[in-house]
Amino acid sequence: MLDQPFPFRTKLLYASGSIGGNVISRAKDLWLIYYFAPPDDADLPSRIPILTVGILLAIGRLIEAVDDPLIGYWSDRTKSPWGRRIPFVLLATPLYALFFVLLWTPPDDNETVANIIYFFVVLEAFHLFSTLSGGPFEALLPEVARTHKDRVGVVTWQVFFGTLGAAVALIGSGLIKDAFGFQAMAIVIASLGLASRYVAIAAIWRRARRDVPPASVNFVHAVRSTLANDQFLFFIPTFILFNMGISMMTAALPYFVESVLDREEEGATVAALTATAIVVVLISLPVVFRLAMRRGKDWVYSAAMLIGAVYLPFLFFMGFVPGIPKLLQAFLFIAPLGIPMSAVFTFPNAIQADIIDYDAVRTGMRREALYYGTQAMAEKVASALFPIILAGLLLMGSTSDNTLGIRLVGPVAGLSVFIGYLFFRGYRLPDTVTEETVANLAANPSPVTSILPWRTWDRGGRREP
Repeated sequence: MLDQPFPFRTKLLYASGSIGGNVISRAKDLWLIYYFAPPDDADLPSRIPILTVGILLAIGRLIEAVDDPLIGYWSDRTKSPWGRRIPFVLLATPLYALFFVLLWTPPDDNETVANIIYFFVVLEAFHLFSTLSGGPFEALLPEVARTHKDRVGVVTWQVFFGTLGAAVALIGSGLIKDAFGFQAMAIVIASLGLASRYVAIAAIWRRARRDVPPASVNFVHAVRSTLANDQFLFFIPTFILFNMGISMMTAALPYFVESVLDREEEGATVAALTATAIVVVLISLPVVFRLAMRRGKDWVYSAAMLIGAVYLPFLFFMGFVPGIPKLLQAFLFIAPLGIPMSAVFTFPNAIQADIIDYDAVRTGMRREALYYGTQAMAEKVASALFPIILAGLLLMGSTSDNTLGIRLVGPVAGLSVFIGYLFFRGYRLPDTVTEETVANLAANPSPVTSILPWRTWDRGGRREP
């Protein structure tokens, strides 16, 4: 079954599952901080002080990060008639959607301890079922797409559908919120996320592998082996730091619209601004795909990281260039962000699949979910910093009288992306990983790899000197 060509229809339906995770996560990133801790001049009650929100989100991310490798390890060791991944997605996704809706139903409309407790408990439940559904779903990619061409094709379509999901979240959520309120927005977003992920699972139900033996290595050994993979360690900070920069920009947009643009219907304005970047992402995808097939996905990924790092600091001047209407400036500054986003959000899953193949050649085991789980753990530990950093910046100025904190988000995001770019300079895996290419990699280490303090693991999982 897996040696046969990957049918286009199956590939398309499987990739459409990216709508689910993106529509929920982007809506949460866009509105959650603003909903609980709006600026003073917004027509919303403050339910939790902004610094408290930032701390709670950071603590929640750190706790959530522990779940990812444990759930990944659990999935890798699962044996069922449906395979190692599908049971998790089927059972956890409805609860993932439910707790997203509950995030927007706090008990009080003012700052109370009850709101703080409710926020934290519901957020942790949301994170747990997000991981139980999303981790095994992502780990399906190396199983169902076995060739470089199939993987690049799948992840390109995943970005297309993920961008559609982001469009619904970043554009549609604001419009729904303005017309019907936050709770109605949450119900629509959660329903779409649930339906999307179930359609994707139905599409690859028969293609998902059921013949892979469960990983037998113990948890501590498995994590140590994962963290000893040099190519994984070169890759993992890159997407984390890029995503942290984009998340800061996304969460700051409502504040920018409210305090810099002075727009009354911030939802519609945020929707229009994010639509410009989304259109650029969609236009860029065919170019990204062709470049990846010609130059390799690592080259395109690295170039996009550098473009993002150089461009983001210029957002400091958005809305403050004399002689140009502020709203027009916002559109002109936001649109180019779609160029690096299209490439950086396309390739992480495909690159991770290559890293998993690399690990399988070296250890003789396939541990997809543990790798995706460890990636998610590191991402969440790092992204726990973003709410605190953003809250600290906004405390420096987030009103129409003082916009310094809002303006500093762009340069701080650019620095985050540039550090990620520097990490990726050590990545060396080819687009197709085989025993021959792994042997060549070991025989010709790069100057960066050869001086690293961690060690590698042989096919039996034993540490090499």
